[in-house]
Amino acid sequence: MARLAKSTYTEHPWRIHDLTSDFRVEDVWAFRTPRAGPDDFPTMLAVMRTAGGLARQTWPVRFLFAVRWKLGALLGWDNPTAGVGARVASIRDRLPRDLRDAPRGQDNDNMPLKAIYELAMESARELANKTVHTVMHLGWVQGANGDHELRMAVLVKPNGWFGRLYMAAIAPFRYVIVYPALARQWERAWRDRNDLAARRGERG
Repeated sequence: MARLAKSTYTEHPWRIHDLTSDFRVEDVWAFRTPRAGPDDFPTMLAVMRTAGGLARQTWPVRFLFAVRWKLGALLGWDNPTAGVGARVASIRDRLPRDLRDAPRGQDNDNMPLKAIYELAMESARELANKTVHTVMHLGWVQGANGDHELRMAVLVKPNGWFGRLYMAAIAPFRYVIVYPALARQWERAWRDRNDLAARRGERG
């Protein structure tokens, strides 16, 4: 995993740009996906969905999220009235016709970020609560070594001064604990997929 300059995201012609001009770019990361080709983005998304989610994360990550959900429950941060479709409109309401007709992507109860759209080279999900409205954008880009790699951009619209303070407070935890753990999980899942494919090829 590598943290990238924000320009690597803003200068790429992603469809999401037209939908999130009122959001700021918080983070941009690249994840290692060895031997990935231009058509492997759907495969990577499938690998991520089967990687195990929070339940397979390290105990520091699970602890941080447990504390966050507990605080959210006590202080009402995650009340449905503060979510997408209530406090803020969904990004899906901004979609042009072609994106509205495109596949949306899969949602499940274990993933709080809900799908906006899913294309051959990019997808987007969103989440809102009392602190922030955020979009996670995933893109598929050819890296310097010729392989394609997964890139993640986190876009945010803080909810007033409290939202800005909240984002500043959690930044060290994201950079030191959450993102590295997420990278290990996604990159390991991709390697496991490649190893399994190689073993099947040997048997074939």
